Amino acid sequence: MNQDFTPNEMMTVAAARALTNQDVCFVGIGAPSAACNLARQTHAPDIVLIYESGTLETRPSVLPLSIGDGELSETALTTVPVPEMFRYWLQGGRITTGFLGGAQIDRYANLNTTVVGPYEKPSVRLPGGGGAPEIATSCGQVFITMAHSKRAFVEKIDFVTSLGHGEGSNSREKLGITTKGPTKVMTDLCVMEPDEKTKELTVVSLHPGVTKEQVIAATGWQIKFAPDAGETPPPTETELKVLRELHARTKAAHGGNAQGENYG
Repeated sequence: MNQDFTPNEMMTVAAARALTNQDVCFVGIGAPSAACNLARQTHAPDIVLIYESGTLETRPSVLPLSIGDGELSETALTTVPVPEMFRYWLQGGRITTGFLGGAQIDRYANLNTTVVGPYEKPSVRLPGGGGAPEIATSCGQVFITMAHSKRAFVEKIDFVTSLGHGEGSNSREKLGITTKGPTKVMTDLCVMEPDEKTKELTVVSLHPGVTKEQVIAATGWQIKFAPDAGETPPPTETELKVLRELHARTKAAHGGNAQGENYG
């Protein structure tokens, strides 16, 4: 095992490992795209990747700058109109896993990508929901990737853009939603999963070198740890090699253009 890796690489690898050959995955730009394509190039070559712009079974050799990047259409099996993507594929229940991120997340994995502060006079106005609210309710399950800090992991989010587990317990079922919602949250410090009964996010593994105290200090609520919480297996040499080559190809293709955060 290689111990020379960054927290962001560990987060991406952890997210990639959660994917399987059987997944049909609704991919976002940024960390989700890196995770999905890492999985495709390593342990899950048959995974089907779908991007919001309507590209089906796309196999990019570099990470796209946006959902409109030509790389997606050029490497896709086919493309469909965006209304078909949402109505037939997403809302039709044909996507097993969706990826989301956000500016804020609470203990029940509800996400905010709308405003920071009061809605009428926010201190920051964010990109908004985009397709995230539909992804949150229509995909079979949702994986969340976010950098771990008290600014992002808050006691109460300022706006519920994308429903996680609502107020906990059976909140989703009460609303008539039959999908699982968020099942994993991968951060640069740890991996969390919702408690089976309460649906409150619980740390199930700490990344190598990370302590419980670090996670507590970076979380805006009293975070819970699973009794059997252990260490996330570090990235293998192969995982790091494939991921770094992917980023190197992307940098060569796009120059200094950075990928944006994924909000849906």
